[in-house]
Amino acid sequence: MSGEPKHPFNASEAEPAGGRFHKAAFALFVGAFGAAILVGLGIWQVQRLEWKQGVLSTMDARISAPPVTLPEFPDPIRDNYLSVEASGRTGDGEILVQTSRRDLGPGFRLIVPFETEGRTVMLDRGHLPARLRNGDRGTNPDAEVLGNLHWPDEFDRLFTPEPDGVIWYARDVPAMADALGAEPVLIVARRDSSAPEGVVSWPVSSSGIPNDHFQYAVTWFSLAAIWLGMTGFWIWRNTRPPNSKRSSRIV
Repeated sequence: MSGEPKHPFNASEAEPAGGRFHKAAFALFVGAFGAAILVGLGIWQVQRLEWKQGVLSTMDARISAPPVTLPEFPDPIRDNYLSVEASGRTGDGEILVQTSRRDLGPGFRLIVPFETEGRTVMLDRGHLPARLRNGDRGTNPDAEVLGNLHWPDEFDRLFTPEPDGVIWYARDVPAMADALGAEPVLIVARRDSSAPEGVVSWPVSSSGIPNDHFQYAVTWFSLAAIWLGMTGFWIWRNTRPPNSKRSSRIV
């Protein structure tokens, strides 16, 4: 009686070499196709990263540029983030846009009409703590302002609640201008010579704009490498010659 271990017949082990080749070819096609899609997504994110860095660089350059006088006819696209300086007087009325700052806590953006050079625009003076909502705003209306023009994209017709008196929930420049009797032009102050006590300037900045495209690119490229690795392992596992499969099970 032979001492050779007996193994039951396995149809997969008897598969001809041609069948294994076709399996490998199909798996290779699927693996390459999937990896190409994932690599393409990674390349797209790299391109998006370059685009976003260019946008942020342009924005930072405009914010920090030497200030100019307020344009006669500001344009929301051409003049967004334009550095300006102006002198004038704050007018009657105010809008409190509910918000919060990580370093200062809950509060409001204090927005008032600002009369300068015979016209009335709007001035975002900065963060007003919630505890000072009903406090004194001061008696000096004269102000020297250094800031940036801004048309923020915060208002959503579907989800932004309607204003509740002077309390607003987003800076909607045209609507605020109607409410304050001003031009639809907003200066976000970096320096305000007569800001009310407790108000902290909240200037325009690119720091709060997310730029996660590098992480996204790494994710897609990593998935492509994993996909190719899994494809290679499947091909190796399922196309080995029958003898190598049998020998690997013999102890």
